[in-house]
Amino acid sequence: MTRSSAPTRPGADPQRADRAQTSRADVAIIGGGLVGLTTAVGLAQQGLSVCVVDRQPLPATLDPAFDGRATAVAHASKLLFEALDLWPAMDAHAQPILEIRVSDGPSLMHLHFDHDDLGDGPLGFLVENRYLRQAMADKVAGLDAVEVVAPEAVETIERSEAGARVALASGRVIEAALVLACDGRGSATRSRAGIDIMRWSYDQMGIVATIHHELPHAGIAHERFLPDGPFAILPLRGNRSSLVWTVPTAKEPAIMGLGPRGFEAEVRRRVGDFLGQVTVEERRWSYPLSLHLADRITDTRLALVGDAAHGIHPIAGQGFNLGLRDVAALIEVIVDARRLGLDIGSAEVLGRYARWRRADTVVLAAVTDGLNRLFSNDVTPVRLARDIGLAAVDRIGPLKTFFMRQARGSIGNRPRLLDGQAL
Repeated sequence: MTRSSAPTRPGADPQRADRAQTSRADVAIIGGGLVGLTTAVGLAQQGLSVCVVDRQPLPATLDPAFDGRATAVAHASKLLFEALDLWPAMDAHAQPILEIRVSDGPSLMHLHFDHDDLGDGPLGFLVENRYLRQAMADKVAGLDAVEVVAPEAVETIERSEAGARVALASGRVIEAALVLACDGRGSATRSRAGIDIMRWSYDQMGIVATIHHELPHAGIAHERFLPDGPFAILPLRGNRSSLVWTVPTAKEPAIMGLGPRGFEAEVRRRVGDFLGQVTVEERRWSYPLSLHLADRITDTRLALVGDAAHGIHPIAGQGFNLGLRDVAALIEVIVDARRLGLDIGSAEVLGRYARWRRADTVVLAAVTDGLNRLFSNDVTPVRLARDIGLAAVDRIGPLKTFFMRQARGSIGNRPRLLDGQAL
């Protein structure tokens, strides 16, 4: 449910009434984005009461102009959405990824992944963020155990061994056993907790746009490595694709400043003619690219989830899936603790979450960072070495299978939700 104002007595001071309002929830989630809402749904379905606080009202986040990105949903993430009964609302907008073709500029060497080589469904799915958000908002609206308080700002968060108190700008106070920071890369909740991050900028911007094309894409995702950075053509429903064009930060203003015709000409030059005639939707977005890892992802009655805990380069399309692995692990840890009668916000319970997620996060951050550094240059010896590497991997069946299963999220110590199992 969404927030509504409480009635007051005639002549009463509404602000004073708000200041006196205190409510209780098992879990307070700061941040109502994709990760925050997925977590809220999963916890509420297991009988926990959840309060989600966000600066943006949910309807504003559903506007197509709010977020133009499309997200790669790995096979394991799709199983999580199925287990939470979110996938049916997403399925009609989800484009299966049947193949991935990786190439290095004009080189004839390439790497080709085909879902037929695994024989158990698509490699993943492309879903526009607006449809992910709509499915989550609709699900939350039907859950009595979830309250969304938005638009609202957090004033202070007090945490102790006894519990947590989240004071809002309106004067309302939320008491909870656990606070989850789901408020993104610039997490104010993380900063309030005094948790430092290791961070560096790639000095790159990701430009996002949607193209319409004459010929079908056949469910094939293309990742082309150019000297300035990756250029991805990602299939959407219909004869449409999402572009993620990585450019140096210094070049971004000139590219974003191009008129519709100029921008379309630059896109056509990079896409080529394999999709036939290409037109570009006028609206485009750009986002700075960086890497960060929190020094720790838990503190007293606090857990960091998704981008609040880590942010990686989008080169492999795994950032959101990494966050969903946080979500699945955290829900399992909390639900298991609740069933045993344990304090869900205790150091022991949060310690299990931290240990479970640390290695996966560090390894994937290192891999994406290394790939971006390897391919975002045009040094001849390096270019020759990586082209040979691409061709070698393409010819080693077991190695290709490993990479495909890794991209699908089908290896490692997975939470039950990522296998589609009920908790």
